[in-house]
Amino acid sequence: MCGIAGIARRNRGSDAHLTRAVSVDALHRMAGALRHRGPDGSGHYVDGRVGLAHVRLSIIDVAGGAQPLGNEDGSVLIVYNGEVYNYLELREQLARAGHRFRTRCDTEVLVHAYEQWGTAMLSRLNGQFAFAIYDRNTDTIFLARDRFGVRPLFYSLSGGDLVFASEAKALFASGEVAPELDPVGLDQVFTFWAARPPRTVFRGVSQLEPGTCAVWTGGDGLLRHARYYELEYPEAREESADALRDLGDLLDSSVALRLRSDVPVGGYLSGGLDSSITCGLAAKGSPFSLRTFSVTFDDPRLDESEFQRLVANQLRSRHQIQSIGPADVAAVFPDVVRHTETPLLRTAPAPMYLLARLAREHDIKVVLTGEGSDELFLGYDLFKETAVRLFCLRQPASPARPRLFERLYPYLDPRGRRGDFWRHAFLDAGAPDDPLFSHLPRFLLTSRIKDFYSADLRSALAGRDALEDLREALPREFMRWSPLNRAAYLEMVTLLSPYLLSSQGDRMSLAHGVEARYPFLDTRVFEFAARLPTGSKLRGLKEKAILRRWARVAGVVPPAVQQRTKQPYRAPDVPPFFTGSSPDYVQELLDESHLARTGLFEPAAVAGLVRRCRAGTAMGFRESQALVGILSTELWYKQFINDARPLARPAELSRLHQVPAAL
Repeated sequence: MCGIAGIARRNRGSDAHLTRAVSVDALHRMAGALRHRGPDGSGHYVDGRVGLAHVRLSIIDVAGGAQPLGNEDGSVLIVYNGEVYNYLELREQLARAGHRFRTRCDTEVLVHAYEQWGTAMLSRLNGQFAFAIYDRNTDTIFLARDRFGVRPLFYSLSGGDLVFASEAKALFASGEVAPELDPVGLDQVFTFWAARPPRTVFRGVSQLEPGTCAVWTGGDGLLRHARYYELEYPEAREESADALRDLGDLLDSSVALRLRSDVPVGGYLSGGLDSSITCGLAAKGSPFSLRTFSVTFDDPRLDESEFQRLVANQLRSRHQIQSIGPADVAAVFPDVVRHTETPLLRTAPAPMYLLARLAREHDIKVVLTGEGSDELFLGYDLFKETAVRLFCLRQPASPARPRLFERLYPYLDPRGRRGDFWRHAFLDAGAPDDPLFSHLPRFLLTSRIKDFYSADLRSALAGRDALEDLREALPREFMRWSPLNRAAYLEMVTLLSPYLLSSQGDRMSLAHGVEARYPFLDTRVFEFAARLPTGSKLRGLKEKAILRRWARVAGVVPPAVQQRTKQPYRAPDVPPFFTGSSPDYVQELLDESHLARTGLFEPAAVAGLVRRCRAGTAMGFRESQALVGILSTELWYKQFINDARPLARPAELSRLHQVPAAL
């Protein structure tokens, strides 16, 4: 896995004297800002109007895969972040078509795939990637991002000049883009947990949407977008007789492809079904003794160490554990925000940051992980909640039906006023014909943070409605899908890609130069799951039914893990900042005078929240989300807006090499 960056200036024709050449120093700074993503090497290319930079995490063809990399005459150049897992099969096709290869890496396969198929190459790729291809013959730059948004790609377009990079901080390091707050992007964070692509929390900075590509043309400086992959849910009426066999074959193939590496591949082991399946299949297929890594928590309500040990013992893996307490979360939280480049509503990325650090300390650069399974096989409580809400609303006067919420959420409303609580929280949250029905309880709960907005922020957002914007962006066939598949789609586009795969995924692992791979997010696995009847995935209140059935037959995980109820991954939110010695930055950033200077939140309202947190009387998700959201926003604002400065110097990149035009 790597980091990419580039600058491309519009061809101004007869006014060419007005065109500034791309600065090598700017490319150095951009690469320096991404050094954590690729600590093994770096390179750049510049030809006047176009410059490319790359930092490398060497995984395939360790000795021969340096970038930027080009074709034989240097007319096509690529900088690439990611892996294309079926590159060996594509290489064979391209060799038969007459292409000649000088390296063993998947990067060169992409160059020749572009020569052979043009932008249509994307339909042939099975992988997680973001790349930029500079075609000198056509004076174009071709940008692309994988189907599910595993790898990021940010860009800014001004006056026809394009600046792009794997992370926004590299755009700012270029000196071409100034970091400024986008209030609409911030409001999306406080609605969905993350800004929805192409929006970001930075004004003038966009992110390429998952499953899309774009072509920038030097002649007019325009960036033309296209979607090459749509999420679709062609649900079958009945489960195929071969469904279990097909699921097993797909999982075997997906894991086998993701074990392709010239360095050892490890696994994240949470103790849940998904990571246990992933590690179980990896242990069978890996040529190395599998290394597994887990986090455990001091709080027994969050700890899953019993199941982690059970799986690790069955796999006989070399298992490493990162024990995490509140102070550990608080200590790394500023670094976490700097890497995520966005405000956060939960501290959950912090343990993932520490887990990636643990893997790298044990010389593991690549890990398999189970993300994506819950979205594909209806594993979250949200899907069960949607089914229960629909069941209750079919007989709204029934006093018995809402009691199903007690089985689903036994820990909510401990004061016992469950009837009114269930109705207010779930049954009055929205009508079944609202496209956002499944997610409205979550969206509305998250949006309570907006009670703390300052008058200025409210004014800046006047007339904007994040929920209405989402409704208008839904695909035309959305309402023809079943309610549970509509919920699955919303989970994919509002949470999985912009938050789970970003703030908890790519940004945390690559903060330490560790590449995470996601077998459940193989396109073939997604499309198999999308065709299943929803009853094959959610049976009553039992989530991931078909996956559990397959795991029982395959025997890849212990029976106790096969049948355990899903435990959502959580980390302590308020305790890290108010237990024992509170970190200095908490006092500084939540001080009323500091809040007033930033101007985003009402200081008096925040002061009341802080008093409740210090006293241990803050209750529920609303106040914990508000505390983390406000604190992380102030951290983010300080790091990126107030303290904006060059993030790397050319002297820090002494290993940067110049790539010749002809390779």
